[in-house]
Amino acid sequence: MEGDDCSFPPDSSDDHSQRGSVASSATLSRPQDVLVYLFGDSAVHLSVEGLGSVTVQELGRSVREALHIPDSAQDAFAFWLSSPLLELQLKARHQPYKLCRQWQDLLYRFTEASEEDISQDEPCLQYRRNVFYPKSKELQIDDEGVLRLLYEEARSNILTSRYPCDPEHWNGLGALTVALEEGTALDSQQFTASIREKKLSSYLPAHVVMGSGGLFSTLRGKSSRHAGLEQNLLDEYRKISTSAGSSPPEPTQLLHQYLSTCHALPYYGCGFFFGEIDKPAQGILQRGKRKAVNVGICLEGVYVMDAKEKHVLLGLRFSELSWDHSYPEEEGDSHILWLEFDGEEDGTPVNKLLKIYSKQAELMSGFIEFCVELKTASEGGAAAETDGEAGQSRQPAEQEGSKKNGRGGRRGMLQRQGSVVCSRVHSLNTISYVDNGKEIKRLKPKRAASFFTRQATVPAYSAVQVTESLEQG
Repeated sequence: MEGDDCSFPPDSSDDHSQRGSVASSATLSRPQDVLVYLFGDSAVHLSVEGLGSVTVQELGRSVREALHIPDSAQDAFAFWLSSPLLELQLKARHQPYKLCRQWQDLLYRFTEASEEDISQDEPCLQYRRNVFYPKSKELQIDDEGVLRLLYEEARSNILTSRYPCDPEHWNGLGALTVALEEGTALDSQQFTASIREKKLSSYLPAHVVMGSGGLFSTLRGKSSRHAGLEQNLLDEYRKISTSAGSSPPEPTQLLHQYLSTCHALPYYGCGFFFGEIDKPAQGILQRGKRKAVNVGICLEGVYVMDAKEKHVLLGLRFSELSWDHSYPEEEGDSHILWLEFDGEEDGTPVNKLLKIYSKQAELMSGFIEFCVELKTASEGGAAAETDGEAGQSRQPAEQEGSKKNGRGGRRGMLQRQGSVVCSRVHSLNTISYVDNGKEIKRLKPKRAASFFTRQATVPAYSAVQVTESLEQG
């Protein structure tokens, strides 16, 4: 699947001005050892001829053969260059070796890392989930090896809180991990012994195991808190054991259950980017401060997450947003990804703008645009298929769909709830505006026009120009 054409930097492997020099063709023509890393602390060891010019497409055939991945599931995975500073999903035509030689240039372009950090950073070549692979296809996979690759990646994202989740999620997922590793027949003592041998951090998110810290945590002690976490895991494990009945479940059943639970998280399968947003002003000393965020983008929408607190700040389906990105006008200014969505101020419907400061704003904007195109194309294909089957009955279904996704009517308001998955719009420092027909003003009692030309659906809004006065808010 050629899904990443708009999302990542152009292939500059033929750029004669690139940093450094590529090793001699004579050396690279001989077989070279290459490690392709997988989640779960494993790797595929390949011997590659012509490493300097080998493409992702060519490497893919070797890796799929080594991992026995069936042709039906080959689109589920892609190659990534990853480091703590940057993650890029590669295109089929990319040459990983040459991109590795350009890695420092990419870090200067797309990160705020210091020169020292950039000089010490090295990417690894990973084989992992393709961002553009639909979730609906995952649960049609029956191959245990493929499911385990997807499971290991999902588990890593749960344990590192890249996928924020609530207690009912992390307890259920942790219990499924125990069942996959130890079976479903452990009694209470065996279960506790197994958990303590491998440590809770193998089953629960790191921030849950470590706790919030502080004096109260110290006085209470880790032992009592960990005992409570163990008991919660045991309760969920017993549910799995009970539902299994007399015959233990097959590993594929448990793997499907794990992935199905992860699918309930709207940002499952996202590509992630780093950025910052303005903190709400809390007095003169707070002005100018920013909050670190992770921005997840997938085929369903855009999710802005608090990097420290491990919860969602804003989640928007593509039908609920407009977007654009702006380049720095002066030295020291930031690249900005703008997200526009419906909101309310003192009972007045307004449009809200969230500014995300990031050198990856251009990547994010292109990523959103391509996801929208893919989603529109897939929905168009599904609609055509339904037309062929249903004939005259299509029109009511379209009308029903338009009410659900906001087309033809006012888009639904976002509301804060207790779950980490739900948006916390009240905690965001946003710009609110409406259009009085002549110019953009704040909080005028009339529905706003759209701020941006880039939108996921045929807009009811008309485009307006960004003004400096708005950016000062």
